[in-house]
Amino acid sequence: MKRKSDPRHLKRIKIMQELFSWQFKSDKKPRPLISPIVSKLSKIDKLIARSAPDRPIAGINRIDLSILRLAVFELIIEKGVPPKVVIDEAVELGKEYGSDSSAGFINGALGKLVALEKIII
Repeated sequence: MKRKSDPRHLKRIKIMQELFSWQFKSDKKPRPLISPIVSKLSKIDKLIARSAPDRPIAGINRIDLSILRLAVFELIIEKGVPPKVVIDEAVELGKEYGSDSSAGFINGALGKLVALEKIII
């Protein structure tokens, strides 16, 4: 059973928070924790745009965008965590930190990404 005190969950929260903060000061050099994600941002954002075509990147809630960027990085670039776990964690972060519609939006966008990229869950 997953616990909120799980160190991996806590690390994802920290990364999501740093990505969120960095969006407001993107002229600054990203901290080491998020620099691998920021360095691949153009690829990540293109994948997000493909998986959520009805919402432009600029129109996505910044918390949701931070969660999606982290999840896409883990799914497509890092590939060290099973896709089911990445999606579940992203949805949980959406429930915890996003709006009422965040979890559904994140789940839908990541589900479409998995289908587009033919990732086996």
